[in-house]
Amino acid sequence: MSRAGEAWGRVRGNWWPVLQQAVAAAVSWWAAGLAFDHHLPVFAPIATLVALNTPLGGRGTNAVRVVSGVIVGVVVGHAAFRLLGHGAPAIGTAVLAALLAALLLGGERITMAQAAVSAVVSVVAGQQAGLVRVEDALFGAAVALVFSQVLFPAHPVTLLVRAQTKALRALGDVLDVTARTLRSKNERIDRFWDDLRPLYSLLDDLAESRERATAVARLTRYRRGNTEAVRREIASARHLNLLGNSCLTLIRGAMALDEGHRAAFAPGVEALTRTVGLLVDEPRTEAVRGRATRAAEHIVPNAPDTTSPQATAVWQNLRLAVGDLTAFASAERNPPGARQG
Repeated sequence: MSRAGEAWGRVRGNWWPVLQQAVAAAVSWWAAGLAFDHHLPVFAPIATLVALNTPLGGRGTNAVRVVSGVIVGVVVGHAAFRLLGHGAPAIGTAVLAALLAALLLGGERITMAQAAVSAVVSVVAGQQAGLVRVEDALFGAAVALVFSQVLFPAHPVTLLVRAQTKALRALGDVLDVTARTLRSKNERIDRFWDDLRPLYSLLDDLAESRERATAVARLTRYRRGNTEAVRREIASARHLNLLGNSCLTLIRGAMALDEGHRAAFAPGVEALTRTVGLLVDEPRTEAVRGRATRAAEHIVPNAPDTTSPQATAVWQNLRLAVGDLTAFASAERNPPGARQG
């Protein structure tokens, strides 16, 4: 895919959360202006934006982290101002103390950043400015919570389905490149390793999506009546993580073989690629899952016979990947409550 295509894909995949952030910032500024007549509530929309500027499923938690960081920073900054005044030593001391306090609260980067910034504001502008920042942060976080938990709550099943689709597509691309590289000369191998990097990131994202979906199901109203659907999708995502890791092990082992043995494994990897492609390109219906499962069953019998210990290990890796693919394809897809897109 070209850079322009990748850029457009990012816009197409994120326009809705971005629009929510823009509207929420405007609402936060307007509503805070009505609520506070003694200052310009500039930090309210900033707090709203910071809270919402995270993947779906983590925005409510982000809002709490923003507020906790601001409160810690203001308290520490006020103490530093009272003891040391406005100078550079006061700022340095306040930032250090605020960051250490944020570490005690969990060490999330957003909490640390908000604590440090609030400490600086409190030291430089005085106690009143610090209190104003707390008011704005509370108001902005409240708006973020309304948008993320009431108006546009995250759907845990949808989060998982989207993450799985991205990971499956990346896995299919990597397997396709692997199959072609196994048939090629050595000079292409160095470039090949760069193609693996996105898959590692997407598998990490999938694991994070499992955690976010679990938290969302527990904390939002979608936990009612949808627990079983979330549980099935979490199990499905776990199978996909296992599949991705077994495929990476297969790829590393196959690429370490000599050229003759590498080419012998190309048909098996190509068959694996086609089977993964079934689950990406077509609706994940019962019929598609059945075709993918049957296709996976024919991959291992066609694996090459070899007496090389290294090639035997790769053959075992191929069997493991096929087993994980069969488990994933056999798992229930699109349970009740899932949304497409």
